[in-house]
Amino acid sequence: MRILERRYLFPSILLIIGLFLVAGCKTEHRFVKKTAFKDANKIVIEFAGPVDEAWAKDKSNYTTCEKPDPDIQLRIRQVALSADRKTVTLTFEDNLNKDRPHILKVSKISSEGKSLGTAILNVKKVYLGYLFSILIGAMIINNFVFTKYLGLCVFFGTSQKKSTAIGMGITFTIVIVVSAMMSWFLYQFVLQPYRLNFLQIVVFIGLVSLSVQAVDTILRKVNPLLFKAFGVYLVLVIANCIIIAVPLILADNQYNAWESLMLSLGAGLGFLIALFLMSSVRERLELANVPPTYRGLPIAFVLAGLFALAFLGFSGMSIF
Repeated sequence: MRILERRYLFPSILLIIGLFLVAGCKTEHRFVKKTAFKDANKIVIEFAGPVDEAWAKDKSNYTTCEKPDPDIQLRIRQVALSADRKTVTLTFEDNLNKDRPHILKVSKISSEGKSLGTAILNVKKVYLGYLFSILIGAMIINNFVFTKYLGLCVFFGTSQKKSTAIGMGITFTIVIVVSAMMSWFLYQFVLQPYRLNFLQIVVFIGLVSLSVQAVDTILRKVNPLLFKAFGVYLVLVIANCIIIAVPLILADNQYNAWESLMLSLGAGLGFLIALFLMSSVRERLELANVPPTYRGLPIAFVLAGLFALAFLGFSGMSIF
């Protein structure tokens, strides 16, 4: 029985990964097989069959913008059609920001004299790579503490000892993932369909408070020592800027469930990394000969500034 389980385990994992890739890379029109970035300023559209040359080379049939900025249209310099008339390459006047998903509208697709309708397509990196870039971006490249300076109250308060910092980082990660996924679900299936977007901040704060209260109750029963070590800072998670910023980013960028999970997990792990680095240095500073004027919080602010300068070196880095 165990041999059979092992035999089918690996194919099952491959099947799940395959479905995951297909679900992430599918296009929104039956006649469009694939869209992808190419070079610094090109987008390639691959059709299922040959398209009419006159239609394909007409620049007015293509409208492109970055997903977060739908009002800013990107200007197309040239449209090229392959010899088999199945691939269209759009060359833009400016370089494309591949870290952001793009929306490409292809109007009235024409093939063999027949109109196949309009396609609204999402152009993004290879999906697994795109997910990984969201995770690494939130965790290191755009760390919410060292690049956006959010959550500093809890950051300075719980980074004096490694044990407290690690516990707080893990707890914060759990809370932010749970609250972000609940916020995404309510936004996608309740607030947006019923046009209640103006209530998103109130709803998100309520969900965060609910998540923190749940963690507070569980920690009080499961690990009283860790609960006492956190003190008032566990309650301050409710007012942490990061934990409310993540749901707002998810709503603004229209992320799906997997992308939302990666962003919230990256934000939580990034906060954990920041706490661990800061606590490691602050423990050693207790044995250092620090001038009396800088002892305590002043030297902590100096350290945070130095870490922020170090993390500035990651800015602009692209994984894929």
